[in-house]
Amino acid sequence: MKIGVIGAGAVGVEICNYLLTLGSVSELVLLDKNLDRAEGEVFDFRHTTALTFTKNTHIFPTDDYLSLIGADIVVITAGEQITQGQTRIELAEVNSKIGVEIATEIERVAPTATLIVVTNPCDIVTHFIVKNTGFSPSQVISSGCVIDTARLMSIIASRVNLDPKNIFGYVLGEHGCNCFAPKSLISIAGQPADYYCDTHKLGLICSDELLESVKQAGYEIFKRKQNTTHGIAASVFRIIQAIMINERSVLPVATLLEGQYGLRDVVLSLPTVVGKNGAELILNHPFTEEESETLSLIAINVRTVVDRVAIATGLRV
Repeated sequence: MKIGVIGAGAVGVEICNYLLTLGSVSELVLLDKNLDRAEGEVFDFRHTTALTFTKNTHIFPTDDYLSLIGADIVVITAGEQITQGQTRIELAEVNSKIGVEIATEIERVAPTATLIVVTNPCDIVTHFIVKNTGFSPSQVISSGCVIDTARLMSIIASRVNLDPKNIFGYVLGEHGCNCFAPKSLISIAGQPADYYCDTHKLGLICSDELLESVKQAGYEIFKRKQNTTHGIAASVFRIIQAIMINERSVLPVATLLEGQYGLRDVVLSLPTVVGKNGAELILNHPFTEEESETLSLIAINVRTVVDRVAIATGLRV
């Protein structure tokens, strides 16, 4: 399998590290407009091959999109970082245009590839890529709320003193402030969360408090190091693995909705079957009435941002 990573920044490089040490990739392309930077990272990686017992992946740097010919998956991490005083909508305007420009170049050389969009705000950027290129909605996956869900699992696990992989639940909606954590989908060791906490004499989990902790987690990381890398790179690798081995895992990635849950023309994270064909199926969960209302409100908020970005940039919606 051939994978391309666009952007040799901290996240792009860490994704490459996961693919080189844990993945089953025959060819890995690191593309950046700053060729020296891409070359430096790749040369550095090549010196690890004599020290680690990993698959012999051929990795090479480039600034030429022709190097992506035949790519099966392309991860887009390139874009501007939010700066102090910049609004989220201003960032969306800049990065949506960058994302569409990159995706247009990818479409020219790898039209059958699955795209994974990491550039923030990833759901907004994903929307404009689908609407302004020939890629289908199932081909363009926002990394969405996979990282938020991982944070949720870790937070609950620390409270109940279990391995996070024994926690089940989702953060859904938009990656950012417009998200929610349906209490109806949270379980611990296969048991309803409240039942588990009652049985083990633990305090009950408040979904609103839990969601606030999830949101705060990303902020606390950013406040200290001005970016988040390890968790998001692991999340992207998780999505890649599901595609590579046709795992058909259910992940809270974000894709353009086409009528699911009565919503359309908005990119939101929902429980989605991810396999060799990308986002293959959005599952229809029996949300409570309150949860359904929350999802609809989130869709309205996200669509409002999309419309404002479209007016500012001229991109199709």
